[in-house]
Amino acid sequence: MAIVTAPTAKAMGFTEIDAPPRSIIDRCVQCGFCLPTCPTYQLTFSEASSPRGRIHLLRAVSDGRLDLRAAVVREQMYQCLNCRACEAVCPSGVQYGQLVEPARAQIEQAHPRPLWQRMFRTFIFVRVFGDMRMFRLASGAIALYQHSGLRTLVRRTGMLKLLGLDKQDALLPEVPLRFVIPSGQRWQPQGSPHHHVGLFTGCIMSTAFAPTDEATARVLARNGCEVVAVPDQGCCGALALHAGEAGTGRENAKRNIVAFERLELDAIIVNAAGCGAALKEYRHLFHGDPEWSRRAERFSASVRDVSEFLDTLDLVPPGRLDRVVTYQEPCHLAHAQRITAAPRRLLAKIPGVRLVEMEESSLCCGSAGIYNVIRPEFSRRLLERKLKNALQTGADTIISANPGCIMQVASGLREQGKRVRVLHIVDLLDEAYRSV
Repeated sequence: MAIVTAPTAKAMGFTEIDAPPRSIIDRCVQCGFCLPTCPTYQLTFSEASSPRGRIHLLRAVSDGRLDLRAAVVREQMYQCLNCRACEAVCPSGVQYGQLVEPARAQIEQAHPRPLWQRMFRTFIFVRVFGDMRMFRLASGAIALYQHSGLRTLVRRTGMLKLLGLDKQDALLPEVPLRFVIPSGQRWQPQGSPHHHVGLFTGCIMSTAFAPTDEATARVLARNGCEVVAVPDQGCCGALALHAGEAGTGRENAKRNIVAFERLELDAIIVNAAGCGAALKEYRHLFHGDPEWSRRAERFSASVRDVSEFLDTLDLVPPGRLDRVVTYQEPCHLAHAQRITAAPRRLLAKIPGVRLVEMEESSLCCGSAGIYNVIRPEFSRRLLERKLKNALQTGADTIISANPGCIMQVASGLREQGKRVRVLHIVDLLDEAYRSV
């Protein structure tokens, strides 16, 4: 390996609290099975840009041979998409995701950002994502911007490009004017319910993807579930945790645990792969916490992705849809949650739908939370690779199961002028049921 980790004078190492677990670092035997699956290694072919290379850096910091504030450490911890593809192929069972987020949190403390950046991050992660009223207000402003004609106007004037916001604007989905605000509303099946489930409405899903939340509830109700939108829930905290804001992520987690533990539910259903992975890992987030660990364990044990849950039911036959589809696997569904077969089995149950597999279906599309904003070049290259593979299938519809993936792929198709639909899998199921 060509990573130099010579001793550094007075190297700053990890603090004892919330450090990347040394037990996980030492589990890596540097075998290299992760290299072909890692998106950043596939782009750079640099050892440092691979999972084993990054673990090598973390081991050097832990040993005091490399400063936590070193540029190579900061670069590699944030260059990583945290897609977790390496975990799925690791013969030693290295839980790589439990290394990246703690490392980022430690970097944020050891190498503080400029004041204006810290203030901006606090505003975004605490005030916006941490307060659903504020999040809905911001989402409503975007919806007004899009539906009032203002978006068309500023695009024509070239103002967005002048301000350097044209790429960010292109990523925005069409935000509906009506949101799902969880307040205890229920969706009932036609007969007696066989399951009582809570719908995790999320932040982006309940606003920009509100129709998908509603479709999820309808599909579940059609299949014998009483569905409740549990009040007082909020953002899952994934974006804050990915950004190294562990304290904010924990506050989000506590709020959701308290909201859902008030009810006796058979399952907590989530329709966003990234959220689902975060919710299932609350147990790790509070490991060793005497007050919250057991509550987090119970919560996480109840979380099910919607495709995972529907796959366990005797599905009511949907109506016919004559479509050729391909499936873009969200990283946090395929790699973090290891759910790959269930979505495909659901697609196979829709009469008329023909699934054509794309090459590298599970390779990251480059969205990865806010990665497409903070690392646009890497993100663009991964998106182009994804679109090439998807379009080669000849499918008229690309199916996914995560809002970030859907926004990323849809924006790329719009830029290329391609008339290919991008849908969440439950939107396709809901459409099939409504065609009966």
